[in-house]
Parts: sequence; structure tokens; C-alpha cells
Amino acid sequence: LERVAEARILIDQARLLTLNAAHRMDTVGNKVARAEIAMIKVAAPNMLCRVLDWAIQAHGAAGVSDDFPLAQAYAYARTVRIVDGPDEVHRNQIGRLELRKHERPDQATAPR
Repeated sequence: LERVAEARILIDQARLLTLNAAHRMDTVGNKVARAEIAMIKVAAPNMLCRVLDWAIQAHGAAGVSDDFPLAQAYAYARTVRIVDGPDEVHRNQIGRLELRKHERPDQATAPR
């Protein structure tokens, strides 16, 4: 039951983060919403891999058999994590954008 609850929490977190990113894209544009877009590119595929892994474990050997599509879904989910760039690239972007929010005005013009 604990994993079911944790899966529900992760799914809802990713869903709400996606909705927030979409709202920001619609209201302020993609450039301003870069951090939110990068966050969802990390959060959603990671959540999917984790929840699918738990489902595979819950099904035992059947989880990796052809009886259930879980192994195929996991392979797809893992591929999605790579398609739009590695997580590290998105995390670096999120970190840079977060630090920029806290720069002093005289630091904002320094080259990167």
C-alpha cells in the first residue's frame, strides 16, 4: 500500500507540474517558462520509470514477461528520458535559472 500511495503522490506531482508549465507557457511564453519546462522534462519521465519499476516488481516474473506490457512500457519510458537530452542538462539549466533569480543587479551583467 505504501508504494501505491507513493505512486499516486508522484503521478499527481508530475501532473500538477505539467499543468503549471503549460499555464506558464500560455500566459508568459516559452522563454519565460524555461525553468518549468525543464522541470517537467526531468520529473515526468523519472516518475514514469519509477512507477513502472514498482509495477514490474509487484508482478514478479510476470512483470517482465509478455503477459503484461510493463517491460515494454518501461523500455519506452527509459527512452523518453534520453530523447530530449539527459536529465543532467535540464537540471543544470534549472539550477542556472534558479541562481539568476538571486543575483545582485551588478552580477547580472557578468558573462556566463
